[in-house]
Parts: sequence; C-alpha cells; structure tokens
Amino acid sequence: MPKINRYVDIDTVEREAKKDFIDRHSAFVHCPSEAKKGEKFAVTVKVGEAYTHPDDFDHYIASVTLFDGETMLAKADFVAGTLGNQKAQAEVTFNIIPMGNKLNLVAHAYCTKHGIWESDAVAVAVTE
Repeated sequence: MPKINRYVDIDTVEREAKKDFIDRHSAFVHCPSEAKKGEKFAVTVKVGEAYTHPDDFDHYIASVTLFDGETMLAKADFVAGTLGNQKAQAEVTFNIIPMGNKLNLVAHAYCTKHGIWESDAVAVAVTE
C-alpha cells in the first residue's frame, strides 16, 4: 500500500515552510452540507486551493478518487497533458446518488511523483 499523505500529518513549522507544496497536492472536497436521498448530488474535488500543480510528462495528477468512508464512489483518471502541459488545478465533479442517512466524503489525489494525498473528511447529511 502506498503512503498516504495528509495535511495534518505535517508539523506546524514544516507545514508553513512547505504550504505551497502541500496545497498543490492536497485534494479538497466541495459540496453542499445536505443531500436528498435518491437524488443526484454533485461533489467537486479540486487538487490545490491556492497553488497549481505541474502537468509534465513525468509529474502530474494521475487520478482523483472519491470515497464515502472506505467505500469508493468514483474515480477519474488523467494523463499527462490533460491540463495543457501547464501548471493548473485538476478538478472533477462527480454526480452521486446517496441512499444512506449520511455521507462521510474523503478524496484522494494521486501525484505521479509525490504519491497519494488525502483530503479532510466532509460530512453530508442525507434527508428524505
């Protein structure tokens, strides 16, 4: 199993010194805090909030995966050049249909050079 990097695993001093490196690799989950059971629900995962990531042939974001707890809900794969071979933020919107009472959404971004980076969990209440 590859090492999974998390923003919170890095001590405060190192986090401040490397905030651009950490941000450009981290996945961020964006969605409303409530969803309706059985209805399409859009979840956007963006890699990097303030900083962009390279899109070179040997260093790029290769995939973004969305989980509900430990259950994989969706995955998007990318190839080098998807972002025009320019520094940019990979972003994908997944449309899911929640069936339970809640979602605990976590995303992974996979960088071909720096491994897997995990988002903070985002709780979503699912109503009838």
